[in-house]
Amino acid sequence: VRPSVRPSRVPSVSLSPQQLKQQRDKLRQYQKRLSLGLERERALARQLLRDGKKEKAMLLLKKKRYQEQLLDKTENQISNLERMVQDIEFTQIEMKVIEGLKIGNECLNKMHQVMSIEEVERIIGETQDAVEYQKQIDELLAGSLTEEDEDAILEELNAITQEQLELPEVPSEPLPEKIPEVSPIKNRPKPELVAAS
Repeated sequence: VRPSVRPSRVPSVSLSPQQLKQQRDKLRQYQKRLSLGLERERALARQLLRDGKKEKAMLLLKKKRYQEQLLDKTENQISNLERMVQDIEFTQIEMKVIEGLKIGNECLNKMHQVMSIEEVERIIGETQDAVEYQKQIDELLAGSLTEEDEDAILEELNAITQEQLELPEVPSEPLPEKIPEVSPIKNRPKPELVAAS
């Protein structure tokens, strides 16, 4: 006869960091209630001893001791929950970093596929070829022009420049025969400069 396997009483639940924080806060509230109850029970035990009820006071102190042990266990549970929350949050950050690195690597790989070394070398080669071709054209033009050609080019440049200048119109009225004299402006004395103190 095979022993029957009992299903686990602990349900498999995955808690989020927020739910863990809520559990921690509930445990803290429970801890406060227990602490207040312990103070009341200690005061009650004193009163029972004054009244001569030593047995009841002893029973109350045993209950108080048991609750203090619960309080210690609760503190340990709170510490465990806080550690779990920190571990989960840190793991989530790590996962985001890893995901970011993964996306970055994918982008780099795509860029490397688009711009292979051969493609870059080809583009640089074409650019150098174009520069060399332009140099050859410049050398041919510079060598084939004579001094007369250079003079003709300068004359054409001057003509274009003259066309672009706008000269003012000449007045059609006759000039006055005598120009009225303008009285000279008397020299005013210059103010003396005083050094600032």
